[in-house]
Amino acid sequence: MSSLIAATRFSVLDRSRTREGGTNAQALQDTVRLARELEALGYHRFWVSEHHGVPGVAGSAPTVLAAAVASATGSIRVGTGGVMLPNHQPLVVAEQFGVLESLFPGRIDMGLGRSVGFTDGVRKALGRGKDDADDFAVQLQELLGWFRGTSPTGVRARPAEGLTVPPFVLAMGEGAEIAARAGLPMVIGDLRNREKMQRGIDHYRTRFRPSPWAREPYVVVSGTIAVAATEEEARRLLIPEAWSMAYSRTHGTFPPLPPAERVESLTMTAKERGFYESGLAGHIAGTEDQVAHELETVLKETGAQEVLVTTSTYDRAALLDSYRRLASITSG
Repeated sequence: MSSLIAATRFSVLDRSRTREGGTNAQALQDTVRLARELEALGYHRFWVSEHHGVPGVAGSAPTVLAAAVASATGSIRVGTGGVMLPNHQPLVVAEQFGVLESLFPGRIDMGLGRSVGFTDGVRKALGRGKDDADDFAVQLQELLGWFRGTSPTGVRARPAEGLTVPPFVLAMGEGAEIAARAGLPMVIGDLRNREKMQRGIDHYRTRFRPSPWAREPYVVVSGTIAVAATEEEARRLLIPEAWSMAYSRTHGTFPPLPPAERVESLTMTAKERGFYESGLAGHIAGTEDQVAHELETVLKETGAQEVLVTTSTYDRAALLDSYRRLASITSG
């Protein structure tokens, strides 16, 4: 193992993806079980996500799910990747993380994103519009203010005030600029578009202003990593997610993950095939040696301090094996 990989933290974001023939309850239970398994393998953090009205994702309430994950584990850091701040009142978010930090002191992370619901129907149900994402920087400062007791309202956020819950900005689009101005750690993806990712990282480091939350830039790169005994097996791990993405792009809804063998037997339209092949490309996938080499390259290029792995697949045993193999690379 290289010294560069050894010096890097490795963490996991699990989206609680539903599987064909499975239930939402199974997907959420799979997430909690995976957190326990990854804690035993030595991963640094385990994060959960926020999606609304998506057939293929059970994780709609990340702070609730984070509480379940933290209860089932003992040492791994637990957080959100992320809470979509424009969907919520900052006071309520501060209260939720204050409760989490009070129950699991020193283990909670507050990953924050600026996306609103992906469809008009979801945005309407949330009482939000597309333009609400534009207020993210203001909402972010309000949220951080609740922890520091600086709200001009005279209201106190209990039990958040006085606690330190590390905030992270999920950088998509303007996120790098917002993270830099606020002086916060940044999570940026994805590994399939290295040039765009590098531009965001360079912009973040150049514009970074030290803050009470972070004295210097902290970069987390995120993306899909699949490790298996052969390159072909690693590629098969990518198939269910690639097809779900292709289906969503052509049918307007994001479905549960199908088994790889079913996808391989499908007759696809040219448009579906194009999105599908695109979905398979650019990820880090292969044997331990191949993945180690690719990781070394990414870490040299980006100077990232941490890697957040976001792999989803139908075969849970193969997914866990991939994480075991990755842990063997990163821990020697």
